[in-house]
Amino acid sequence: MTDEPIEERPEMLGAKPDSPEAGDSAVKDPSDWVTGDEPMTASQRSYLDTLAREAGEEIPADITKAEASEHIDRLQQKTGRGA
Repeated sequence: MTDEPIEERPEMLGAKPDSPEAGDSAVKDPSDWVTGDEPMTASQRSYLDTLAREAGEEIPADITKAEASEHIDRLQQKTGRGA
């Protein structure tokens, strides 16, 4: 055994498709987000407006990031824009 320090691998985002981490995508439930209770972002607002129009729905403009994410997921499925 040596006394050499063990080098820790830095935290990385976007694992390569062939790496062991690729299948371990931790997707948090929006209700567990630390910033989920903050107002939705401008990007969320714009995309949600587009999706809601396509789906023929109206969504309140004063929702949180987490709520916006949930609406986006639902409307993507409804409009066929989902992955």
